[in-house]
Amino acid sequence: MEQFPNHELEYIVYDYYDITDFEDENDSPRIGSSSMDDDSSDSDFEDDFELNNPMTDTSALEVKKGKDIQGIPWGRLNFTREEYRESRLKQYKNYESLSLSREDLEKECKKVEKGHNFYDFQFNTRLVKSTIVHFQLRNLLWATSKHDVYLTQNYSVMHWSSMLKKSREVLNVARPIVPTLNSPGSAAQTLARVQISTMTVKDNLMVAGGFQGEVMCKYLNQPGVAFCTKVATDENAITNSVDVYHNPSGATRIITANNDAQVRVLDGGNFSCLNRFTFPWSVNNISASLDGKLLAVLGDSPECLLADAQSGKVVSNLKGHLDYSFASAWHPDGNILATGNQDTTCRLWDVRNLSESVQVLKGRMGAIRTIQFTSDGRFMAMAEPADFVHVFDTKSDYAAGQEIDLFGEIAGISFSPDADALFVGVSDRTYGSLLEFNRRSYDSYLNCIF
Repeated sequence: MEQFPNHELEYIVYDYYDITDFEDENDSPRIGSSSMDDDSSDSDFEDDFELNNPMTDTSALEVKKGKDIQGIPWGRLNFTREEYRESRLKQYKNYESLSLSREDLEKECKKVEKGHNFYDFQFNTRLVKSTIVHFQLRNLLWATSKHDVYLTQNYSVMHWSSMLKKSREVLNVARPIVPTLNSPGSAAQTLARVQISTMTVKDNLMVAGGFQGEVMCKYLNQPGVAFCTKVATDENAITNSVDVYHNPSGATRIITANNDAQVRVLDGGNFSCLNRFTFPWSVNNISASLDGKLLAVLGDSPECLLADAQSGKVVSNLKGHLDYSFASAWHPDGNILATGNQDTTCRLWDVRNLSESVQVLKGRMGAIRTIQFTSDGRFMAMAEPADFVHVFDTKSDYAAGQEIDLFGEIAGISFSPDADALFVGVSDRTYGSLLEFNRRSYDSYLNCIF
């Protein structure tokens, strides 16, 4: 993975994407991009309200009356939303690490009918807004229920209650972090000013990784941080990915993937390091199968690997992608693995026959940076670095899709555990926000109510 830190730790350096923003004859300012050399807002229009004012939020009712879901005042700009979208599609440049030919890639991609609405817009708030440390890492938002979302915001992890419409800080990593559990022989150590590069929340345990190889583990129902340390001390040892899973015996395990080409397995109880696996390249993403037997290992290679979770031995090489991979997710049935790549595709693999991918799904303009399945397996969502989130109906064999069209860098996506809600974190100096979409119900009684 590229070593591009965000020293300002407020917003990502969008210049890596070389986005040329739309300008009309009046030289309008910009939307959806930022520069670390300029502390002023970089959006096309400055709102009249303070950004922490609830009046900047947008409800489903307001959208029905014509308001933009992000509150962008298109009527007061010198160009329309459609004009800006067209320009953005033409001028956006996807980041590529390899220059392999993509001439035949389009032929492999599945034809998808995109006009469906599986999840309807519900609410957008600017009271919380995601920030991104590294432009290639976008797992910075997790929902633990349809009312509770955790996301990174500068040196904090924030909790947003969609029911109360309020936020609170649950973790501050700017101040010294002293682990509350420090048993004899533990590798725990005090940390400070951690740049959070990735995170996950599962089973009441939040695990976050840092730009200097840090790992922090916090129980959401307990004060303080239970465990924190630097698992890697190399100069280029960023923690790229973390996951929490249960092994076949039911024990909780934490896995970390780092730029030092190593995957580490920690005990979920005492946080001791149980295993360390080394791979030929920097590991950008790691995810465990639902039975805890396999690890999907993705990194600075077009090939993705399946490894035995107990021994780290590679059991299969997945070939088909044309660039580096940064996202993976397992279908709840345990048979399908989805991998996201900088070649702008998501490939689906059936673990019962890994000779080739069973589906290839393409984004609109950028790499696939994050992927999630609903808990019931009915839908899969994948997000590009900016502007687009795609939702696929797995029962249609991924032939039916919904395209969520917005403006701004996407810090993460997350389905609620009950699959009723989909949350999208947007990073932008002015229009950074958290968007909520609710699963469409076809129950006639509910339809009458809403």
